[in-house]
Amino acid sequence: MTKVLSAVAWPYANGPRHLGHVAGFAVPSDVFSRYMRMAGHDVLMVSGSDEHGTPILVLADKEGVTARELVDKNHAIIAGELADLGCSYDLYTRTTTANHYAVAQELFTQVWKNGYMVERTTKGAISPSTGRTLPDRYIEGTCPICGYPEARGDQCDNCGNQLEPEDLKNPRSKINGETPEFIETQHFFLDLPALAEALREWLEGREASGTWRPNVIKFSLNILDDIKPRAMTRDIDWGIPVPLDGWRDQPTKRLYVWFDAVVGYLSASVEWARRLGEPERWREWWNDPEALSYYFMGKDNITFHSQIWPAELLGYAGKGSRGGEPGEFGVLNLPTEVVSSEYLTMEGKQFSTSRGYVIYIRDVLDRYGPDAIRYYICAAGPENQDANFTWAEFVQRNNSELVAGWGNLVNRTASMIAKSFGEIPQPGVLEPVDEAIRSTVLAAFDTVGGLLARQRIKAAVAEAMRTVGEVNKYVTDTEPFKLKGEEQRERLATVLHTLAQCVSDLNTMLSPFLPSSSNAVHATFGGDGQFMPMPRLETVTGLDADDADRSYPVILGEYSTTPRWESRPVRVGATVNKPTPIFQKLDPTVVDDELARLRDDLAGDGEG
Repeated sequence: MTKVLSAVAWPYANGPRHLGHVAGFAVPSDVFSRYMRMAGHDVLMVSGSDEHGTPILVLADKEGVTARELVDKNHAIIAGELADLGCSYDLYTRTTTANHYAVAQELFTQVWKNGYMVERTTKGAISPSTGRTLPDRYIEGTCPICGYPEARGDQCDNCGNQLEPEDLKNPRSKINGETPEFIETQHFFLDLPALAEALREWLEGREASGTWRPNVIKFSLNILDDIKPRAMTRDIDWGIPVPLDGWRDQPTKRLYVWFDAVVGYLSASVEWARRLGEPERWREWWNDPEALSYYFMGKDNITFHSQIWPAELLGYAGKGSRGGEPGEFGVLNLPTEVVSSEYLTMEGKQFSTSRGYVIYIRDVLDRYGPDAIRYYICAAGPENQDANFTWAEFVQRNNSELVAGWGNLVNRTASMIAKSFGEIPQPGVLEPVDEAIRSTVLAAFDTVGGLLARQRIKAAVAEAMRTVGEVNKYVTDTEPFKLKGEEQRERLATVLHTLAQCVSDLNTMLSPFLPSSSNAVHATFGGDGQFMPMPRLETVTGLDADDADRSYPVILGEYSTTPRWESRPVRVGATVNKPTPIFQKLDPTVVDDELARLRDDLAGDGEG
């Protein structure tokens, strides 16, 4: 049994999540994690709300609340959305816990002790009208390297190069459009050049493994060519204090939000173990070199997961050109794979929360349920190339694939069994056509499982649905609805038993993609209890004296009853009643209704 860390990107707590967000990190990571549990691995799936940084302060000012009040509200919203989407986190927490502060400060301190966190005088941008520091991501201008007119102060999304705000041509504030002023300020920089050789050795080893998506490994290696030190502190009063003498009491110096966000994978693992009452248990996933770790995100976060976070881990272990020794956490595992999805657009345009051009995941959950949108993301999402969501395709795939394909097979199989026997019947002798379909379904376990183990979710769900089509063809070929009379009753029992077994196996195969409906299918065929364990939203209090009086929701789960990735014989005699449809067929007017809703949102935003 292999230890598998499923490290899921931390959603930023500036508001509810939209469809583009969950297509990149939430659904792919959950499908993979559920499959790996079914394959017999010991999975630890962690994440949480990323709650620091200037964008939170800007938004809190706009809403007339404190930063803490804003993130408390949004963390609860996001946790609720992800739980209802069926994301099976062992722990979904947040970055404003005392536990997270302590873990982030330990990593920073040891990287500094090892000589990879160096103090520099640099230029910081401030707003002339407010005097407030402008973070890199709130400054945009023309990239000095490729000429892209909307490059950010930390990175150009067009060419992928790291930037400094003062490098931009014609820099401007994204808050109010004014030209920032640049003043001298002291900060700590992660000395990436001193870690570049170790980073390259690790990345080239990953390239040789052949497991990374080509776009991810190519981008990751390319950014090493122009590697520069990167600031890991900021002039801001909302965040984690810098844990060094002369710095920790400075009210406007904090750790960079991206430094503390990636540390969250470790701090969430530590918190999970502490809440379990086994405070050292996290080490099984982080210190054991045989353990595997997979990091799930959208492609705009590749830099932080294939360069910044691995550099922090290498620096913490003292594995750069300056040497050093590990801190109290020991030598921490580098990522086995950075699993990055591409971008999802909507009706041909980029999602834009500020313009109202967005589909909030809560609205989709409330109107269509979790599995309809999970299926769409798995079948048509931005796995290895940009994808475009349209309401027309959403309705078409729901109706022609989920409802007419899988849902139809489930319903007509259950209906025929309920009508003719009321329970799963005892089969007679299997004929070649029965044996052939059983072989087809059993073979799909290896094919679909092999694809899921390599995060090829789109191909995996396509193969599962192709197998559904083969079983539907078996119904057409055997025509059980024409088998009448006592002399054909044994043959009818054999066909319906075969169908029940095929549906049971397909339900197992589809359960990582469609966990909620897999429980409904299980119950339809007389199954007891929950087939696929689901996450639960639970209110907890902080673990340390500094936050023991705080209570907030987290996602937890008990997944030890997850079924194995294999065929299990259906139980002869299990009661099967007349079923109700598992999936909802959508009226074509949904397309017009949703597009009209979008137009109204855009018009309302324009009026505001």
